[in-house]
Parts: sequence; C-alpha cells; structure tokens
Amino acid sequence: MNLTILQKAWKTMEYRHAPVMLNECMENLSIKQEGTYVDGTLGGGGHSKGICERLGGEGTFIGIDRDKEALAAASTRLEKYSCRKHFFQSNYVYIKKILNRLDVKQIDGMLLDLGVSSFQLDNAKRGFSYMRDAPLDMRMDQDDALTAWQVINTYNKKQLTRVIKDYGEERWASRISEFIVESRKKHSIDTTLQLVDIIKAAIPAKARREGPHPAKRTFQAIRIEVNDELNQLKHAVEDFCDVTAPGGRILIITFHSLEDRIVKDIFARREDPCICPKELPVCVCGRVQDIKRISKKPIVAKAEEVDNNPRARSAKLRVAEKLHGN
Repeated sequence: MNLTILQKAWKTMEYRHAPVMLNECMENLSIKQEGTYVDGTLGGGGHSKGICERLGGEGTFIGIDRDKEALAAASTRLEKYSCRKHFFQSNYVYIKKILNRLDVKQIDGMLLDLGVSSFQLDNAKRGFSYMRDAPLDMRMDQDDALTAWQVINTYNKKQLTRVIKDYGEERWASRISEFIVESRKKHSIDTTLQLVDIIKAAIPAKARREGPHPAKRTFQAIRIEVNDELNQLKHAVEDFCDVTAPGGRILIITFHSLEDRIVKDIFARREDPCICPKELPVCVCGRVQDIKRISKKPIVAKAEEVDNNPRARSAKLRVAEKLHGN
C-alpha cells in the first residue's frame, strides 16, 4: 500500500497517541518561527503537531519514521500547517543523508521519542504487544528482513540469552532461552502469546507475581534486536549533535536504562571531551566542548501526566544545546 492510499485511510480513522512530556519538549526546543526542526520518530505526529503549530510559513519541518503507516497518519495530521514540510520513510540514523538530499546544512532543533509507539502496540498484527495474539514480527519498518520470528526460532541458546539479558536486563534470561529452545524442538514458535506462555513457564511463580508483566523485558529485548535500536541510537546522537546549529537544541526521550545511558554518556563526553591525563595542568589534546547539557539530570513526567498516560512513567527527557559549529 502506497503512502497516498494510507493517507486517505487515515482521514477516516482516529490515531490515538498521547505525546509524552509535550509541554516540556516544546519549552526546551525554544522554537523559532523561521527555524528548521526535525522529528526523527514521527509516530502519530503528536510532538510534530506542537512543532508545526509554532513554525511560521518560512519555517521548515522534517519528519522521519521507519513505519509507513505512522508516516501516513502524521503527514495527514500536519497538512493544515503553513510551514514547509518534508516527510521521509527512513531511519533517523540517516539524518545526514536526509539533510543532504534537502540541501540543509544545519537544523535549529531535533527530537527523538524512542521505543515503540502507542499505535504500534495497539495494532495487534505488528506483534509488538505481549497482551495481544499476533504473528511474531516487531519490525518498525515492514521492509526490513529480520523479524522476531527469526530471532526466536533460529538464534541458539547463547545468542538468545545475550539478547534477553543485555537488551531486556532480564535476570531469568538463561532460563527463558532454554525454554524457548526446548519448545521449538516440538514445533516453531509463531505467535506472541505462544512466546508469552513459554516465558511465563520459564519464570518461577514467585518472580512472576512481582514487578511488571513477566514478558515485558523479553519482548523489549527482542524488539531492540530486530530493529538494531541501540547501535543506531549511538550513531544518531553523535550525528544530531554534529548537524545542529549553534544555539539549537537536541531533545531525546528514552524509556529504559540502556537508551538513557547511551544518551547520557554521549552528551557528557561532548560536553567534556578532554582526554588528557588528569595530572596535566592544562589541556593539550585539542578537543573542544561543542554542547552543554541543559540539565544534568533527566526531566521526567509530572504525576498528573503519568496518571493520564502510563507510558510516561518510565520516560526520561535529556536536553543539550549546541555551542558552536564543527
């Protein structure tokens, strides 16, 4: 289905998406009417709507998403705004190539809202949710080759344990992997609820009664592996810092500790890039700070927002400002 057909379909459907920390994001972007701003995770266009509302006719908005359905929904939602708009079905990791295509040298601000969108979770056929039965997919871009089915049915026990432990921070990773491998000896694991049942069987009853849904961490881990999210984030944060104009803002919302650690570490290193030995009285490495963190600690959602949008509970917003060009 092409983008035009999807856009027409979305005109008659409600896209339910509550953008996390919208007010905090708009305040920290400090949007200039004539500026150029990028939303690298367009989703349903909730944050993008806030950006476009603040841009004038001379302003430019660039929206990027891997998911063609989300792209169609957002581009339809943003049609009425007067700013120049460019939409790309792509990955935010390719920001430099996208800007080059548009002959844009620098941007005045950018936003990433990481993780799976509310729409993707609600759309059962995509296989992101452990609460709905669906084929094991989890691809943010349906044209990508690797699926959750392949990870679950072809990775060996060691590979599965690494993914579930490293990306899901799941203490029962080895046992879950063992149960997956044993189960698929009988028949392939084809659906999300089949996988949920295996995970529940692998985790002791006492542990299942504590904390979040027993499948949450494993599903997160498989999704990250399928979409190569952490490796792409590392490259993208660096590139967004490079292409932001002096005075521009870089905003990144994360939803688990691995993502947050990557953003925190890159911001900290670019704020204090010196690699000279501590005993030297002056810096001789020549590395110069090019961003400053607006807040050392991440911004979190207010209690009222968490009550209305539980997804905001684990969200952390980090903000940096570009100091000078590269």
